[in-house]
Amino acid sequence: MTDHDDQVYLNHILECVSLIQDYTHNGKANFMESALIQDAVLRRLQIMAESTQRLSDNAKVKAPEVDWRALSGFRNVLVHDYLGGIDLERIWNAVELDLPGLAAAAQKLTATEL
Repeated sequence: MTDHDDQVYLNHILECVSLIQDYTHNGKANFMESALIQDAVLRRLQIMAESTQRLSDNAKVKAPEVDWRALSGFRNVLVHDYLGGIDLERIWNAVELDLPGLAAAAQKLTATEL
């Protein structure tokens, strides 16, 4: 894994966060009522979480405020547990509460020599 690879993944994470924020800017009620928005957010979360798994250990160590293991588990639930029913409240909470911190960490890492 090269520093360049990490930068590509970090930029991809930031792009996904930005798109999710665009999709959800009309609030929780709109998210809960729209299967289209739910699908878009879920897909972007899957893609974003996949990019977090591809970051080097060196990059992750420089952002200890992010629970990288929990992100990996979250991705597995999104990808493998779709038939069991995705908990939209949990997804909304992740979007509202966790994404800003992940975005801040990714921004910090893009400015850091990895």
